Amino acid sequence: MPANPAIWFEIYVQDMSRAKAFYESVFQVKLERLDSTEIEMWGFPMEMNGPGASGSLVKMKGVASGGNSTLVYFSCKDCAVEADRVAKYGGSLERAKMPIGKYGFIALAVDTEGNMIGLHSMK
Repeated sequence: MPANPAIWFEIYVQDMSRAKAFYESVFQVKLERLDSTEIEMWGFPMEMNGPGASGSLVKMKGVASGGNSTLVYFSCKDCAVEADRVAKYGGSLERAKMPIGKYGFIALAVDTEGNMIGLHSMK
């Protein structure tokens, strides 16, 4: 695992226009539409080789806002490998590895405490 394993966050929303206006206003930033299949995403400003993690607002059918609606993604070489370990260690797989366009692949898992986490890889 790399020294800084958390690489991405997502804030799930029900009303994208309202949420986008809130975050852009509070933080005085312009969110950018991210190309993705199946989900609507608006990304916070990011510097690909800069320190820290960036993230986005996300609207995905079947995923409610509130409660466990902020998701931390962990960097992986191939997220299917870590996804395959989830159940073995007491968690459950919410969504198997799936493509997210030019941004690579993700898998969603639930840990032993009921928290959802994301796994990300470029292959």
